[in-house]
Amino acid sequence: MARTTQAKARTQSANRSKELPSSFLRTPALAGELAAEFFGTFILILFGTGVVAQVVAGGIGDHDSIAWGWGFGVMLGIFVAGRISGAHLNPAVSIALAAFQGFPWKKVAPYALAQTAGAFVAALIVRWNYTEVIAAVDPGHTKKTQGIFNTLPGNGTLPVGTGGALRDQIIGTAILVFLIFAITDARNSAPLANLTPLIVGLLIVAIGMAWGTNAGYAINPARDFGPRLATFITGYQGAWRDQYGNLFFWVPIIGPIVGGLVGGALYKFGLQRYLPPAEAQPATNS
Repeated sequence: MARTTQAKARTQSANRSKELPSSFLRTPALAGELAAEFFGTFILILFGTGVVAQVVAGGIGDHDSIAWGWGFGVMLGIFVAGRISGAHLNPAVSIALAAFQGFPWKKVAPYALAQTAGAFVAALIVRWNYTEVIAAVDPGHTKKTQGIFNTLPGNGTLPVGTGGALRDQIIGTAILVFLIFAITDARNSAPLANLTPLIVGLLIVAIGMAWGTNAGYAINPARDFGPRLATFITGYQGAWRDQYGNLFFWVPIIGPIVGGLVGGALYKFGLQRYLPPAEAQPATNS
């Protein structure tokens, strides 16, 4: 009788492990984290580049639409990945977390690859879906529509050079990482876990509305490089260069990494050190 009961319990446990939602660990830890980063960034880019395509190629919406679209994309991406990986969705965030908050350095490169891959695949889907309208407004696949997928100094039209764009990316990403650390720090009156994605999404909207002029607020190497690669292999031969003919792809990579380290250091040594220690969790009976 006891054996029958145990076998029935194991069967029920196995069945529950296939259900959603499920508290059972069903994948190796790192594989699950990388899948979460891939799909979280995938969702982010689907909405982010999708809204820009709709505005630029479809003529529907404006800059505010773009800011809100990217904000919603980040929010939804965090909802997808947050429980499994923490939803970094950004190599600059992963690096800053490793430098200042104890995230394992050995996971930084795999996370960055998963994030970039998610961005790349999502951009390919957006590029495919908007093929006809992009071809109609820009049959030569020029800088006119390249900005749908990746950033340019001055958004391709304003008098901003490489130096100004690099400065902008450092400042914008420093703001991003500083505020992400502040928002998610349990010692700093952090919002409830289910509100964190919304608050971080609103942060992206705010950055887009205040810091989008000089370089399109990439503030994320994966967000820019993955879609840039997707455009290059789908007809945008000038994808690696800006409107002046200068190599530009490195700016939204180096700028955010430097900015993330600056923002992380400012929070770690300028504010976090003054916060009270985390409250001890009450003991529970097992």
